[in-house]
Amino acid sequence: MPEEFKPGCQRPAIKKAVVESTTSDAQTNTAEVKRKMVSVGKPAPDFSAAGYFDGKFMNFNLSEMKGKWVLLCFYPGDFTFV
Repeated sequence: MPEEFKPGCQRPAIKKAVVESTTSDAQTNTAEVKRKMVSVGKPAPDFSAAGYFDGKFMNFNLSEMKGKWVLLCFYPGDFTFV
């Protein structure tokens, strides 16, 4: 479920998932991390973002919307003279 928060003049804290690893240090040092670009028809990477819903500011995670249609709108903030 989305978490409600009080809006303010500071950025919300970024929550990062904790991933436990069972690989040895030798494997970690030699392995390369390859990231793929987002592709049409493929699952999007999980992220969290602040939004306004039902009269409240809330933090949403993309993983909570799995199996649903999601529309993301990005625009410059009001009164930024952009």
